[in-house]
Amino acid sequence: MLPPELQPRSFRPYISASISAPSFPTTVNNGYSPERNPNPSPNSSSSSSSYTGSNSRNSSSTRPLKNSRRFSPSSFLHNARIAVALVPCAAFLLDLGGTPVAATITLGLMIAYILDSLNSKSGSFFAVWFSLLSAQIAFFFSSSIFATFSSTALSLLASFTCALANFLIGVWVSLQFKWIQIEYPTIVLALERLLFACIPFIASVLFTWATVSAVGMSNASYYLMMFNCVFYWLFSVPRVSSFKLKQEVSYHGGEVPDDNLILTQLESCLHTLHLLFFPLLFHIASHYSVVFSSGVSVCDLFLLFFVPFLFQLYASTRGALWWVTKNEHQLQSIRLVNGAVALVIVVLCLEVRVVFHSFGRYIQVPPPFNYLLVTIAMLGGAAAAGAYALGMIFDASSVGFTALFVIANASGAIVVGFPVMFLPLPAVAGFYLARFFTKKSLPSYFAFVILGSLMVTWFVLHNFWDLNIWMAGMSLKSFCKLIVASVVLAMVVPGLALLPPKLHFLTEVGLICHAMLLCYIENGFFSYSSIYYYGLEEDVMYPSYMVVMTTFVGLAVVRRLSADHRIGPKAVWILTCLYSSKLAMLFVTSKAVLWASAILLLAVSPPLLLYKDNSRIASKMKPWQGYAHAGVVALSVWFCRETIFEALLWWNGRHPSDGLLWGLCILLTGLACIPIVALHFSHIMSAKRCLVLVIATGLLFILMQPPIPLSWTYHSDLIKAARQSADDISIYGFKASKPTWPSWLLITAIMLTLAAVTSVIPIKYIVELRALYSIAIGITLGIYIAAEYFLQAAILHALIVVTMVCASVFVVFTHFPSASSTKLLPWVFALLVALFPVTYLLEGQVRIKGLLGETGVGDVGEEDNKLATLLAVEGARTSLLGLYAAIFMLIALEIKFELASLMREKVTERGGLRHSQSGQSSSTTFPPKLRFMQQRRASAVPTFTIKRMAAEGAWMPAVGNVATVMCFAICLILNINLTGGSNRAIFFLAPILLLLNQDSDFIAGFGDKQRYFPVTVAISVYLILTAFYGIWEDVWHGNAGWGLEIGGPDWFFAVKNVALLILSFPSHILFNRFVWSYTKQTNSTPLITIPLNLPSIIITDVIKVRILGLLGIIYGLAQYLISRQQYISGLKYI
Repeated sequence: MLPPELQPRSFRPYISASISAPSFPTTVNNGYSPERNPNPSPNSSSSSSSYTGSNSRNSSSTRPLKNSRRFSPSSFLHNARIAVALVPCAAFLLDLGGTPVAATITLGLMIAYILDSLNSKSGSFFAVWFSLLSAQIAFFFSSSIFATFSSTALSLLASFTCALANFLIGVWVSLQFKWIQIEYPTIVLALERLLFACIPFIASVLFTWATVSAVGMSNASYYLMMFNCVFYWLFSVPRVSSFKLKQEVSYHGGEVPDDNLILTQLESCLHTLHLLFFPLLFHIASHYSVVFSSGVSVCDLFLLFFVPFLFQLYASTRGALWWVTKNEHQLQSIRLVNGAVALVIVVLCLEVRVVFHSFGRYIQVPPPFNYLLVTIAMLGGAAAAGAYALGMIFDASSVGFTALFVIANASGAIVVGFPVMFLPLPAVAGFYLARFFTKKSLPSYFAFVILGSLMVTWFVLHNFWDLNIWMAGMSLKSFCKLIVASVVLAMVVPGLALLPPKLHFLTEVGLICHAMLLCYIENGFFSYSSIYYYGLEEDVMYPSYMVVMTTFVGLAVVRRLSADHRIGPKAVWILTCLYSSKLAMLFVTSKAVLWASAILLLAVSPPLLLYKDNSRIASKMKPWQGYAHAGVVALSVWFCRETIFEALLWWNGRHPSDGLLWGLCILLTGLACIPIVALHFSHIMSAKRCLVLVIATGLLFILMQPPIPLSWTYHSDLIKAARQSADDISIYGFKASKPTWPSWLLITAIMLTLAAVTSVIPIKYIVELRALYSIAIGITLGIYIAAEYFLQAAILHALIVVTMVCASVFVVFTHFPSASSTKLLPWVFALLVALFPVTYLLEGQVRIKGLLGETGVGDVGEEDNKLATLLAVEGARTSLLGLYAAIFMLIALEIKFELASLMREKVTERGGLRHSQSGQSSSTTFPPKLRFMQQRRASAVPTFTIKRMAAEGAWMPAVGNVATVMCFAICLILNINLTGGSNRAIFFLAPILLLLNQDSDFIAGFGDKQRYFPVTVAISVYLILTAFYGIWEDVWHGNAGWGLEIGGPDWFFAVKNVALLILSFPSHILFNRFVWSYTKQTNSTPLITIPLNLPSIIITDVIKVRILGLLGIIYGLAQYLISRQQYISGLKYI
């Protein structure tokens, strides 16, 4: 019989938990809740905080303990909590490092992604680590850490912290590789333990550093204390390893073995010491001169120790003190005794540090009764809250719990000056709140809400209603109304959330109303004034960190209510958009940015948030829903154009053009529609094509910024005011106007091309449409080039348009040939070649003749005009040469591609025919469906392209070779005109000759084997000819270098350098012969010629001769290595 852990679940014997599973003392329902099973089965998920539930069904208690701790490769299940800590740290490090670090890490991750896509897992792993190492090196050289800190020790410590954070990011990435989990299981467990052990130390420091950089150093110790508590909760509360083999139902005896936890007792102890003492020590080190200067400073010391201590005691209800003891009675006594002492100290310190220091004006009771009543109110409320949090409220203790709430509320009401005749109201409110916690009575809670609302309303009216103050553009009375409404909603919503599911819509309405009120209040206070930008930070009424805090708290509440099924998906969608839109206020200073961002998010997010059913069919949009969502997105973007305008104004520093504004609106519309297409219409190609066209249109508008007619634009008052402002003219001056209407032609041509590529325009199947398309593309490009670059040469416009039409027709019909195109295309190419010299000559002759006919001779001003005209002619001719070089390059590329496709199709056809002939004898054994598929595959080969093109398209190699040679020649001319004959240019221009094709008419014997021969020959010949010309020019103009300086004759310089040039010939000749034939020479032949190049490198005065010598050495070594490799390959083959 198989052991229980290897048997199927249905055949495992039932073992009663009362017999085989002894009852060990655990902290089950009282808080010891490490994640025993990150993937619980439905039968074992009845209680998220219990480890012993359903032990009667536990058949794994008899398994050996070592089997429950075996390694199990799986995905890393703690990625979310790791991301909360390390992703902001990575963003902060990128901000410190700047552009060099961002560029380094981006390049490294791109390489890692490419290697991963090529299934090189180890290569991707090492690429990630190499990119992180390179980024860390760049960080040390580019960051300003050593300039920021005055102490070298602090600078080194900060650098070490950043390096350790970078290392932890690498460890986290390493855990995502499955092959590491399989091959190195012990290392994976150690890396997981290292992450959980180190992140609380490093993340809390970096988070505090970033916060201090943003808001100042005054409260840095409290920031550190807060982050320590957060990361202690995330990483120090016991968690089960992702890579341990877990049982499906429960653990041995209902208790998690210590070996299955990530952290050991040592790390847990260190985390506790860090939580308790590090904020205190940091405060003493940073405020050592004023630590005991006042009572407030002493209270800071007590708070920085005892607040984390109270948090530690609460975390012990979740197993945080498992390393001390597992006896529940001992843990409870520790919580009670230490918690009572800590609570008294914290309450007393908060009275001194917060209540009497900041809110003393609201205390209406004279001393010493104010201290007594405040202490009673705060200590009573804190004691009641602590008792409820520790689960100490039972029927026997409910009377004391209720008394605490009543006394605390009554004391607080007396402190703030509540009328004596209405004192029963706060006492009754406290009674109903305590009754709600003890009896779970909803009527009691709503009674508390009513009484509490009356008390809040009285407090606001009593203290603020009579003040005649305006805040954030509104009177204080209006603000009081908003505050009271917000507080009342905040108190009502928890009660609404506990109503039956049929009434959950009330919870949704209350949450949405509260979120809108909060957005309105924060938008008014944060965006009303510009004092945030003029160094008046002390006068800021609503700091930015409050916006961030309320945003994330709101999102956390929404997530929790959604997980508990208290609110529906529509409410989650609306609330998420409202809370997230508040973050836009931090970047753009505008009153409308919050609501515009909310509208945009509401329009964009439905495909992500609303259609998330478990059923894949039910989660898909219907076509009309897709159209409706796309229309809503477009309307919302247009509605938010003012916000987009302000964002562009903030980014550029001056108002954007209409084309840029339109382009960004179109681009945002396309990007916002990506989730609709990607998630719901990914199977519809037309939707993808339309999305590509929309995004491309937006990008073209942004890049080209075409002029927009006034009838197309609707400018709001804000945009009109910006357009009419004279600041740009006074600051930047007048700009010379340039016609921008040709940009519409280029946009049209590019959009037509994209439409054809994506098959929106079916030119592949309709010949007439193909002809119209090619002519339209040629005309638009021709007019654009003529209007943009040849404005003063009107005679050239017609020739340029005809040239572009010919080029467009040739390329389109070469790629998609028709029945008669193979006969007409050679004549189209001939016309294109003939137009080249005609256009080139007319550009200069017509303009020069016009100038000579209009002006006389002898005037100095007219001579200057002639010189300017000659320079313009040369510039225009250079532009023409570049245009024709691009045209011939495009034709050569197209012909090369078509010939390669033709050869591939021929090979496919021959292989298919040979396979069909050899399979005829055994075709009876094939099933009918397979024979039908073979027939369809054979008939699918385009017979016109293979046979008829082979017969009537024999001109293609010759035309391609002519286009390649002309492109290469024009590029050489441009190199001479623009750079004066650069030596480096030939190495970039020679690869053009790779486009040469096998042609029996012009280049006999040239094939695929000799494709590199023209490149090497062109480089050698160009350098040799330019070297001869350089030597002759130096001798002719008397610039013979040191030969003339020492009195030597010209012929000595010429003979020496020509001789050195000739010495480099053998290596070039041998290598070019080898590249043509690939015939193996003797091993010594290329090596013998290498020393002949050394004098050319050392002695010569001409740089081209030196380059030829270096090339000769490289050619000789390359020939030797290639020959040797061929020899070794031949031996392997034999």
